[in-house]
Amino acid sequence: MADSAVTLDHVSVAYGTNAALRDVSVAFPKGAVGLLGPNGAGKSTMLKALLGFIPPKSGKLQVLGLNVAERPLDVRARLGYMPENDGHIPGMNAVTFVAYCGQLAGLPKTDAMQRAHEVLYYVGLGEARYRKVEEYSTGMKQRIKLAQALVHDPALLFLDEPTNGMDPKGRDEMLDLIRDLAHNKGVDLILSSHLLPDVEYTCDHVVVLDKGSIAASGSIDQLKGPTGRVFEVRVKGLQPPFVAALIAAGMECQETDEDVMRVFVPGPPSAPGDDQRRICAEALKCGVQVRHLRTSLPSLEDVFARALGES
Repeated sequence: MADSAVTLDHVSVAYGTNAALRDVSVAFPKGAVGLLGPNGAGKSTMLKALLGFIPPKSGKLQVLGLNVAERPLDVRARLGYMPENDGHIPGMNAVTFVAYCGQLAGLPKTDAMQRAHEVLYYVGLGEARYRKVEEYSTGMKQRIKLAQALVHDPALLFLDEPTNGMDPKGRDEMLDLIRDLAHNKGVDLILSSHLLPDVEYTCDHVVVLDKGSIAASGSIDQLKGPTGRVFEVRVKGLQPPFVAALIAAGMECQETDEDVMRVFVPGPPSAPGDDQRRICAEALKCGVQVRHLRTSLPSLEDVFARALGES
């Protein structure tokens, strides 16, 4: 807990009779942590509760060693928050808007303007900093949200779906910025996303949230660790009976966008070739033909699928 940037202790949050967080206890270590879960899992609610915007029904929240219920303004002064939804002020150009956000965070006017220029260049908006924000594209608006979160040099960043609405090139550039902040500039951050590749590229640790409860947490390497083997499998024939047979045999299956399945075989390593023979044996029983079978490295997608399957 001493090395944690954020802790939640038996936290529950509800909107009327709808529970958004259910008795959540978890610690977010310093560094880059992904808050991962499907839409509606409670990720944004958790961030807003940590910011002091939403009071919990029960439990205790701490951010950077501060009790959120007792010192919400002190917590927000030390945080940079990139919200999921836009929050720009119409009529303002980018540099004025970011400088204004810096002043709201406590920076003197001159320092806020200097920092606004610096962070806008950093996020790639230096040439467009005098344009009105409402004229920006979706990707540029995402960048300015990151700029206003950075302007006051916060101790911790909350990034809520930072690649929303961005084209592939812009998304890659945003992820490169986040990775640079975390791994080269030493900024502690929590990245909330439902996109596994975003989290895997930028973060070292992950907290998986599902239906308001913690499904898994830990370092990505540990969660992907040697708890089983993963295989890519392509078959010719009816897949549903084959999938059912694999599950009945204690394996886990995950379909991909292509016609390749990912099959997870839990447990300690077996003799070389045993897992492949088991998969082929189940295919033979079901009358399907294995066209492709090879070992694959465990990914965060496997961790995510197993966590949601067990939750």
